[in-house]
Amino acid sequence: MSRKTLLTSKEIEIILHRLACQLIENHNDFSNTVLIGLQPRGSYLANRLAKLLREEYHIEDLKLGLLDITFYRDDFRRREEPLEATSTQINFLIEGKKVVIIDDVLFSGRSVRSALTALQSYGRPDNIELLVLIDRRFSRHLPIQPNYRGRQVDAINEEKVVVNWQETHKEDTIYLEPKPSKLD
Repeated sequence: MSRKTLLTSKEIEIILHRLACQLIENHNDFSNTVLIGLQPRGSYLANRLAKLLREEYHIEDLKLGLLDITFYRDDFRRREEPLEATSTQINFLIEGKKVVIIDDVLFSGRSVRSALTALQSYGRPDNIELLVLIDRRFSRHLPIQPNYRGRQVDAINEEKVVVNWQETHKEDTIYLEPKPSKLD
């Protein structure tokens, strides 16, 4: 079985506009809302949404931060290869704010749990929401659900969702790849 294209560049663009509009419906001018992209992969989605909100929907006072959750992960010391940390870029407090956590794929829920723990260092938010581009609904290990989702995918655990961004892969495409066979 070969990989299957889940979303093309055009479909991703449509979904990004829909997600931006949903955020505007719920947060108006974003004066009390901050966006937090999870490093590394959620940062591409967060940056794209922030750019859309600023340039096409004229949201002027938009705060965007990028959060590294490497040392908050419960599997940090269980991996054979060491995890590489990226930098956290949050230059504002989240105390009393509405926070929208942004990630590319919601799989087990462990990254979001790690993000919730890491965010405590930046204050106590009034409310936290979750926005994901892909929601793998049958793979959850923790009771975490997104408030905003681009596409829901019913993939079995062995299948992998691969998100390619223009910034890193020269294309915006999302694939569903089968589990590698033992012969590969």
